[in-house]
Amino acid sequence: MAKQQRRPLLRPIRTAPEPAATRVPLSVQAKADQRVSRQPHASSGPPRRSTYVEAVAIYEKGLQALQRHAYAEATELLSSVLRQYPEEKELHERVRLYLNICQRQAIQREASPQTIDERLYAATLAINGGQYDQAIAHLRLVRDEDPDNDHAIYMLAVAHAQRHEHAEAVAHLERAIALNPENRALARNDPDLEPLRGDEAFRAALEAPAVPRQDRRRPMKSRPAR
Repeated sequence: MAKQQRRPLLRPIRTAPEPAATRVPLSVQAKADQRVSRQPHASSGPPRRSTYVEAVAIYEKGLQALQRHAYAEATELLSSVLRQYPEEKELHERVRLYLNICQRQAIQREASPQTIDERLYAATLAINGGQYDQAIAHLRLVRDEDPDNDHAIYMLAVAHAQRHEHAEAVAHLERAIALNPENRALARNDPDLEPLRGDEAFRAALEAPAVPRQDRRRPMKSRPAR
């Protein structure tokens, strides 16, 4: 058997060491950095005017006043944005929107009744117009302010009777009669209480004697014409 010839071992060739990375002189690097710093940066948009920040601050105060239902204060603050910052056109549209809300609320407040007599009159008009929910809202405000106002409580009985809410109507009628027994005679002939005529509790309230009261009864107020 023929002997295999051994191949001579190849020794790795040593190469010369790679030269070290060339360093950029500090003076050159400084000049390069200076050139980069001189290049203009990309701008995201025109800078805001200082007046814009001031206008937004007043605008936000106006919105806070509006949320507190301080409509007069909100109107003054929002109007000042229009007067003092005419160049801030992008705010003006929003300012005018909220100014319109303030004006509508102010008109409603001026038109809404404020005193007991005004609320009784408004409730009478509402009942005559068939707006019983609105009438009840006015009368409840009167009752909250003057719990012994038999006129308001009697009218609550009328409003609930017209809505065919017999239990509420009879309860208010009983209370009105207890405060002023003359309301019993009034209820017997009141056409506004006609929906209650077939109610047994209503008939019992009209037939029951007046409950004696320990305190002095207030003089009866005249009812506004319905």
